[in-house]
Amino acid sequence: METRKQAHRISAGTSIGHVHLKVADIDRALRFYQDILGFELMQRYGEDAVFLSAGGYHHHIGLNTWMSKNAPPAPRNSAGLFHLAILYPDRRELAQALRWLIDAEYPLDGASDHGVSEALYLRDPDGNGVELYADRPREQWPRTADGGLAMVTEPLDLEGLLAELE
Repeated sequence: METRKQAHRISAGTSIGHVHLKVADIDRALRFYQDILGFELMQRYGEDAVFLSAGGYHHHIGLNTWMSKNAPPAPRNSAGLFHLAILYPDRRELAQALRWLIDAEYPLDGASDHGVSEALYLRDPDGNGVELYADRPREQWPRTADGGLAMVTEPLDLEGLLAELE
């Protein structure tokens, strides 16, 4: 693998603040993001957009139909968003999200243990990839002999995750 010289390094305090998704139907998207995943509706922006939050932030997820009302999902083999990732504060909260998905009979595409995190993968009603995950504490992240990350993709023990709720 070719090593690239990095001219600039972004601040460690930087984060990705929100994602704004084109959807075909606002109400259908709300049934997923609000009713199943539990995001709070912060604002409707006319008939064509909504802003959703976790914990009262102005918005973590924007949904709009400005250019996509009643449109089919984008082809999976085209350039664009692979998935959005929603980071839960801990394993118990991720387990709660899994419970809500099971209760709603919402299908998963997969579930993985990456060593650094545990993740659930699914598609929203518009075909957008969604990852729900919780990080492990940094001191538990797997490392190589020279200290580099040693991420993996192993099956996630869903029953063990759900046991967090007992």
